[in-house]
Amino acid sequence: MSGGFVGAISDVELWINVGIAFALLVIKIFAFVSSLLYSGQAYVAADKLTKPTWTAILGVGVLLQLVPINLSIINLAMTVAALVYLADVRPALAGLRRR
Repeated sequence: MSGGFVGAISDVELWINVGIAFALLVIKIFAFVSSLLYSGQAYVAADKLTKPTWTAILGVGVLLQLVPINLSIINLAMTVAALVYLADVRPALAGLRRR
């Protein structure tokens, strides 16, 4: 831990960044695991990308989140993909099960 006011702000910023990175990792893992739970036919019936495509996109997103190099724009794109899956694809797939 650094000393002084500037060091304290730096420490807080570090922990906020760690918290955000952890939250994004949890979201991506949840989306990836969720994509594995539905059959390939469900994706076709919901008129979405195929199951292998979604699992590949989301799996790469999880792996890139774990890589310790700075891939911020790619990581952002993978975060958007996970959020699109959770907001659009997953509800469509879940809706097929209810019928």
